[in-house]
Amino acid sequence: MLRVDFVTLFPEMVLGALSHSMMGRAQSSGAVQFGCSNPRDFAADKHKTVDDTSYGGGPGMVMMVPVVADALAALSPGPEAAIVLCDARGPRFDQAAARGLASLGHVVFLCGHYEGVDERVRTQLATHRYSIGDFVVTGGELPALAMADAVVRLLPGVLGDPASHEDDSFVEGLLGFPLFTRPESFRGEVVPPVLLSGHHEEIRKWRRKEQLLATRSERPDLFCRASLTAADIEAIRPI
Repeated sequence: MLRVDFVTLFPEMVLGALSHSMMGRAQSSGAVQFGCSNPRDFAADKHKTVDDTSYGGGPGMVMMVPVVADALAALSPGPEAAIVLCDARGPRFDQAAARGLASLGHVVFLCGHYEGVDERVRTQLATHRYSIGDFVVTGGELPALAMADAVVRLLPGVLGDPASHEDDSFVEGLLGFPLFTRPESFRGEVVPPVLLSGHHEEIRKWRRKEQLLATRSERPDLFCRASLTAADIEAIRPI
């Protein structure tokens, strides 16, 4: 079982989101255990202060490192645990990172708030740092939830079909193929005939070609790094 914890000022927000859909079922089945530790519970003053003004001046408040460290310590992470800081300066979180975290026994997400966290959270507490994109959100809770979802769905038994995540976008460095279901026609757009043919090899080839074309068009950065076979190159060669 994987244990996924969050150091957050808003445990209700995090645990509430994780109680639904696939994440809720994963916890009920025993595949994962979710928990939270609130830095405010470790504040020493009567006002439960967790932030202060920034040394050197500037707008906004900064979360103090002692309360974050104490909240983390309360979760008793072992030496093999991943302590993940949601950090705009970190590398981009991707499917390979999700697989790496899914192979561990304990993952803790450190969720900052306000203007940010004391730099010593990064240098002394975190073992991993990830960003989910080049945009700003209010706190680390939403990025942490997105990363946790990506990790937990890779655990054995979480998805109904064990092969489901094998066709996901980014698994091979490519985007996913288009998906269709009933009705066969909607507002003049019809399901590609090959998907109705029952010819499994032709369907496989069509899906692979669509993955290649979509990735080349929408994410050329991924396409340039993808490992293509001779059959892949032939499939997208202009006629």
